[in-house]
Amino acid sequence: MKQVMIVAGGEPSLWPSLAAFSKQDVWIGVDRGSLFLVERGIAPTLAVGDFDSLSADELAHVKHHAKEVITAQPEKDFTDTELAVFEALRRYPNHSITIIGASGGRWDHFLANLWLPLDWQNIELATKITLRDEQNSLQYFLPGEHRISKEADKKYLAFVCLTPVTGLSLYDAKYLLDKADCPYPKSYASNEFVGESTRFSFDSGIVAVIQSVDKQ
Repeated sequence: MKQVMIVAGGEPSLWPSLAAFSKQDVWIGVDRGSLFLVERGIAPTLAVGDFDSLSADELAHVKHHAKEVITAQPEKDFTDTELAVFEALRRYPNHSITIIGASGGRWDHFLANLWLPLDWQNIELATKITLRDEQNSLQYFLPGEHRISKEADKKYLAFVCLTPVTGLSLYDAKYLLDKADCPYPKSYASNEFVGESTRFSFDSGIVAVIQSVDKQ
C-alpha cells in the first residue's frame, strides 16, 4: 500500500530514520514540520498549519518549496496535525498514513496526537494510521482478532486500552491475558514477542499496540 508521511513539528532528533521511507511517498508537513522537511531536501506535497512557529522568512522558504500550502487560522477546532490527517484521508483514501514528529516536546501535543482519531465519526479510519519515532511505533485496532509481526529493531510490546475494553486476550506473547475487561484507559506494558508475530483479540473498545526499544 502506498503511504502518506505526515511530519509534525516534533524535534527531528526523535524521528525514525528517513532511510526507511521513500521520497516517492506523499509528504505532508505540519507547521514547523514543513520547514524540517525542506531543510532535509524533501519538498512537501502539502504544507498545513497556522505556521505560528515559523518566522516570516522561514514561512517564505516553505512556500517556495512546498507544492501546495494550506494556511489555517490560529483559533480553530482542530489541531494542525488533525487538519493534515483530514487532508490525507480526503486526497489519498487508498494510502496508509504514517505520522512522525508527533512525540517529544509538549505533552499536550503528544496526547492530542495519541487520541486524535477517537472522536471521528468513522473510527475505522484510525486503523490506517501509524505513529512512529526513533524508539516506538503505534497502531490502532478495533474489536476482533488480529495478528501483528515483530519489527526487527523492536523488543517490547504494549497493549494500550485507549477506551474501556472488554474481552482482551493475548495468546502468544510473553505474558498472556484471557478475556480481561478494562473499564478505564490502561497500558499493559513491557510485554514481549516470543516469535516473529503475536495474536490478540478483544470484544469492544479501541486498543493501541506499541512496539518499542530502549534508547541506545
